[in-house]
Parts: sequence; C-alpha cells; structure tokens
Amino acid sequence: MQKVLCILGELSDRDIDWLVQVGRKQQVPAGSVLIYEGHPVDTLYILLDGTLVVSISALDGRQIARLSSGELVGEMSFIDSRPPSATVQTLEDSTVLAIPRAQLAEKLQQDEGFGCRFYRALAILLSQRLRGTVKQLGDEGAKPTANGHVSQEDGVAIAQLRFERLLNQLQVQSAGQT
Repeated sequence: MQKVLCILGELSDRDIDWLVQVGRKQQVPAGSVLIYEGHPVDTLYILLDGTLVVSISALDGRQIARLSSGELVGEMSFIDSRPPSATVQTLEDSTVLAIPRAQLAEKLQQDEGFGCRFYRALAILLSQRLRGTVKQLGDEGAKPTANGHVSQEDGVAIAQLRFERLLNQLQVQSAGQT
C-alpha cells in the first residue's frame, strides 16, 4: 500500500479524478502475467485488490517480492523507457487500475503541474525503495525529513483518503456502466 500512498499523497484530487477517468479497472485471473521481464510495457498498474508476485530470470524465476493492494507496478519502465527487469504475475484473482502509458505521457507533457507532482511522487517512491534496499543490506539509513512539506504521518493519512476516494469513484463508475 505504501507505494500508491506515496503517489496519491503528492497528487491533487483533480489528478486522481483524471487517473480514474483514463484508467481501466480490470479483473485479472490468478496466474495471469501483467508484466513480462524484458518485454516493453505500455501500462502503469495500480493494484486495487489481490496479490502479485515478482520474479526474475537471473534467479531462475524465483519470487523476489509479493505485492498487495495499493502497490504500483510498471513505474520503473515508465521512467526510463527500458524493458522491465522482472516478471509480475497475479497470485490470486486481482483487480487493477490500468493506466495507458501513451495517455499518461501526453498528460505529463500537457499539464506541467500534474507532471511536477507525478514525477516528485515517483522520485520519493524510488528513494524510499532504495532506502529500504540499503536497510535490508544492513545499513540503518537516515530517516527522511519533512523539509517544510506535510509530515509523513499526515501525508499517509491524506493518501489513504485519496486511495479510498479512487476506489469509490471506480465503484460508482462501474455501477454506472452496468
């Protein structure tokens, strides 16, 4: 959940509305592959419900991570335009919000405010991931400071509310389509 909270904590309510409008809520059966290692990705995913597993061929396909509701997938390939370094597969029936890469890239070019917020959120997310990796390797790592921004606790609370809003909007959107 921490990944999407990091993203949603930086985005505005209007940004969330855009993600809901452009994204496609998809039901993905257990055992489906969302991202293949080494193959280009045209979608950024937010895991709304379910569990994903991440594996890499360098370790003979061994699972290196398990992702749960609220996780963001495909962000690294979006940033550097390189093929994914891992395969991401559903462990159980899951629900994702699929955001098309082309539409996201266009929005980032057209809306500077959104672009600033989105890239800042990704930078924070990747920084936290790196800090976590360093900590796992035995370094305690320094805790990030607020630097005049919303405290981490308040930011998480805001992000949780935005995630709930995103889920509610998708539920209303789905109900309107049936």
